[in-house]
Amino acid sequence: MEKPLFPMEYLRITQGYNEGTHLDSYAIDIAGKDGGISEIRAPYTGIIKKIYQNDANEVWLESKDIVEYPDGTKDYMNIMFAHDNNVDDLFVGKEIKKGEIFYHEGTKGNATGNHCHIECGLGKFTNNGWHKNNNGYWSINNGKKPEECLWIDDSIKILDNNNYQFKKISTETVEKEKVIDIPVENKKIPEKIVEKEKIFIAPKTDLYGIYLKKSQKVIIKELS
Repeated sequence: MEKPLFPMEYLRITQGYNEGTHLDSYAIDIAGKDGGISEIRAPYTGIIKKIYQNDANEVWLESKDIVEYPDGTKDYMNIMFAHDNNVDDLFVGKEIKKGEIFYHEGTKGNATGNHCHIECGLGKFTNNGWHKNNNGYWSINNGKKPEECLWIDDSIKILDNNNYQFKKISTETVEKEKVIDIPVENKKIPEKIVEKEKIFIAPKTDLYGIYLKKSQKVIIKELS
């Protein structure tokens, strides 16, 4: 079961929920380490359910399967992303793998400076995907606090979390060697197989069969 991961390398919240244009919603604005256009990665493996290009190029990504929330909830999740300047490469029904770059910061719509507006929703995409709240802003259906939906790990650098406490996934791995006893018929002396684990450290953020971010590790097991 996947754990939805904060979608940027740098965690810098430029506007929190229930602030400014986010009144009566759990929307947040996120940005990279500077004023440039940073990449947005899929927090989980998901399916694009809606694209709305008449405003801020909003895209709704629904998890393909049930995911594990940091607050213990186990359910589907859908997230709305906004302000990418160009979403011509996206389409409804497209599957996006966890960690895949599919969106970017931008200024499309009502935006000052490059950033990405995100809103997390509990469960699957429903009805039209959003509704007009009591303050006249369009908000995702079944909105939920981002720190109750998104995890962080050691690859994410915290610059400004707006005092929201995001739960951390442990990425620590320990190199070890285990001895496994294999029973042999006719009361023979058990053979011993040594299972060794080798750690591969990704030299850079790239695709290695599975998606790895810089400094993340994968264990390769060998039997001898």
